[in-house]
Amino acid sequence: MGGLTVVMSARDNVISLYRRRGFDQVPFQFSLCPSLDETYRQRTGATVGYDDYFAFPIRSACLSPSRNGGFIQARWFPGETFKPGTHFDDWGIGHEPGSEAAHHMTRMLHPLGSATSLADLAAYPFPDWSDQPPADLVAQVAAHHAAGRAVEGHMACTVWETAWYLRGMDRLVGDFAEDQDFANALLDVITERSERRASAYARAGVDILCLGDDVGTQSRLMMSPTTYRRWLKPRLRRVVDAAKAVNPDIVILYHSCGHVTGLIRDLIEAGIEVLNPVQPESMDFAQLHRQYGTDLSFNGTLGTQSVMPFGTADAVRTETRRVLAIAGPQGGLLPCPTHLLEPEVPWANIEAYVDTCRTWQG
Repeated sequence: MGGLTVVMSARDNVISLYRRRGFDQVPFQFSLCPSLDETYRQRTGATVGYDDYFAFPIRSACLSPSRNGGFIQARWFPGETFKPGTHFDDWGIGHEPGSEAAHHMTRMLHPLGSATSLADLAAYPFPDWSDQPPADLVAQVAAHHAAGRAVEGHMACTVWETAWYLRGMDRLVGDFAEDQDFANALLDVITERSERRASAYARAGVDILCLGDDVGTQSRLMMSPTTYRRWLKPRLRRVVDAAKAVNPDIVILYHSCGHVTGLIRDLIEAGIEVLNPVQPESMDFAQLHRQYGTDLSFNGTLGTQSVMPFGTADAVRTETRRVLAIAGPQGGLLPCPTHLLEPEVPWANIEAYVDTCRTWQG
């Protein structure tokens, strides 16, 4: 065997990086808004999706409800009319469109905003999921594995965000103080469904389970650590445990935009293994890595409010190299943009990011 070099598959490389066991090459990923997707097609002439064109090492899988709740708009939004283009998701949450320039920003319509009792909650047509994955999801995951790719199972808005999307943030926070029975019941209904979804993803064989709830603003936590520990941390732990009971080796990634430094130790204690997106406008990656890098890996760090839209291509290269050097040869960081890339991002910056990851020598 002397002198033989074994090259890891893209899937094994990603998992080894997240486990901080070293890596052969820097994995990369990003998401494009529709106008940048059009730019990609014009620049490359490609007819395949950009994930195939750039050979992303990680692909996504999504699990639809096994039972639709039978949501009826008129029952939960009596007498209301809706802006053209408004749609209602699986939970019955309304999304009224914003401008084309910020297409993923919508006005939220809360179907439980006027609920007053546990009876109202019991009558609500929640969607549900089986803890057994459908055959098409299993086949999708297997196909990606056969091609050497890692697979992420997506279920962000795991507990907190789904709850306040349904209820309204002001009403739900008020419930924490004034109607704790209602708040507990709502959060538990959502958590139970998230546990089943997590189990199904694990049984389907996904490598990475992507959980998440935004609990940070640009500069501080959205709630006190005491509130988080009372209402959300134990429920997140239940979801993690449901996945780990099926596959102890599944990697648990957690997304929260903004400043979450004060909750990182709680997230680790809840079973989180990878933190996304580590916005540099809100947190210092070098400091986080020094403090938590032996217990936690990271995904993100390249600012979509700063270097990606407003830096030069050379600045993108420099920043990508900087964060990779902080993580070191053991890995622990998949460097990538911290959110969807919006129209302001120059195509040259995207190419610079990809090229830097591909040519990184450490």
